[in-house]
Amino acid sequence: MDLSAVEKLKRFLQAHAVEGSPEVDPAAMTPDASTRCYFRVPWRTNMTAVAAVYPEPFDPEVQPFLDVTNLFTAAQIPVPEIYLVDGASGIIIQEDLGDDQLVKLNERVHAVQRVALMAQAIGIIADIQAATRLAYARDSIACRLAFDEAKLMWELEFFVEHYFTSLRREKLRRAESAELMVELNDVAATLAARPRVLCHRDYHTANLMVDHSERIRVVDYQDARMGASTYDLVSLLLDRLTEPPAGDDIKQQQSFFLDERTRRGLAKLDPDEFAAEFRLMTVQRCLKAVGTFANQTANFNRAAAYARFIRPMLIIVIEAAGQLGRFPILRKILEARVNEEIAAR
Repeated sequence: MDLSAVEKLKRFLQAHAVEGSPEVDPAAMTPDASTRCYFRVPWRTNMTAVAAVYPEPFDPEVQPFLDVTNLFTAAQIPVPEIYLVDGASGIIIQEDLGDDQLVKLNERVHAVQRVALMAQAIGIIADIQAATRLAYARDSIACRLAFDEAKLMWELEFFVEHYFTSLRREKLRRAESAELMVELNDVAATLAARPRVLCHRDYHTANLMVDHSERIRVVDYQDARMGASTYDLVSLLLDRLTEPPAGDDIKQQQSFFLDERTRRGLAKLDPDEFAAEFRLMTVQRCLKAVGTFANQTANFNRAAAYARFIRPMLIIVIEAAGQLGRFPILRKILEARVNEEIAAR
């Protein structure tokens, strides 16, 4: 952990007369793949809070996390309360939502509760999409960012760099690489042309907290932007799995999501078109995730946290591309690597 962040936070707590601050040792929290440092700290009487310590000072008027917090709060999307902001110190003090991430809670609750929590999580995606007009009306930072072709392609190139080069120490043959990039460009261009709605951008079960009232609260939304209507749902249902999901389960969740959109007055989407876009987004979003997992595993010594997700995510991509009947080069390349890994086990 960056000691400078700890010392900066201690000085901040002392300056704001937080009880016990000279002696307090802030409890570091898992930072995930983040440049920010998070700590649990004492706050007010018999309370704790979460302190986000940024590497640099920031202007609160244009700080993305604060901007999107204000947007989501106005849209009644459940996010943590902000207690105090000090841009000069690069610190945000926010509500402590506890330790019950949905990903962890799902491992210990009964099936009925898991279904109810997933339904709640899917409903929040529809709420976020329903806030699209509000984002534009408020001129939020989120409405000025998008999953355009350049952004989607950057993420796919990140996958190529870190899965093949960083993790596997492998260089694709020039012709094979060129053919792969043509297919990946097709993925990015097709998705970029789809109608856009407000997206969380990283809506997976590790970024959903469950409070004492079993209400899901959303975190890590500072990168919210406009994108295809399938983006967050793909992330929720497919990110960080250790085995591919059942196809029937995915269909049921898609149908439920489309109903949730309709209940919020959003335009009806054709189920077949939505399913096709979902498969295409699966290819892009899961490859993006593999790039992140490979980078964290190879370059940041976090194999324990990320490596186990890589092969299942690649299998999910292969299946989605096969269902689409597209991207034969991508499928061939990934199938060869997956089979190689299976044979080596």
